[in-house]
Amino acid sequence: MTTLRPFTCDDLFKFNNNLDPLTETYGIPFYLQYLAHWPEYFIVAEAPGGELMGYVMGKAEGSVAREEWHGHVTALSVAPEFRRLGLAAQLMDMLEEISEKGGFFVDLFVRVSNQVAVNMYKRLGYSVYRTVIEYYSASNGEPDEDAYMRKALSRDTEKKSIIPLPHPVRPEDIE
Repeated sequence: MTTLRPFTCDDLFKFNNNLDPLTETYGIPFYLQYLAHWPEYFIVAEAPGGELMGYVMGKAEGSVAREEWHGHVTALSVAPEFRRLGLAAQLMDMLEEISEKGGFFVDLFVRVSNQVAVNMYKRLGYSVYRTVIEYYSASNGEPDEDAYMRKALSRDTEKKSIIPLPHPVRPEDIE
């Protein structure tokens, strides 16, 4: 039986970098800062033996006055041996439920080349809101990669938060 529970500091030592190579890896101080500020946005899927199956990490940010308060997915990762069980969808549902408390939308960045993830997010109701040019740094001589995706929440009754921007933006243009 899978247990979905709050993330703890000890969980940082249960995964080596990330559970998959396409999830961005940050330093422990970054994770600890986010965990201290937004603990409700950190959720772990754990196997009966205590093995880490997957996790989602996020935060809340934006402006309520401009109807831009939202949840942001910092990282979502499921170990290869636990994929196709619906864990990513369950973790995203929990993050979206937390974001519903005052948020207008949930956004995330995903590499445009990661079609498996892009298609999963589309099945979960996410759409391309804007393209962020060269959001991800390249490695191994490959070009930098663009990123995107967003999903409106119930507070955004007119779905204004997901009206696509007509032009791409650069990382430094993101508020």
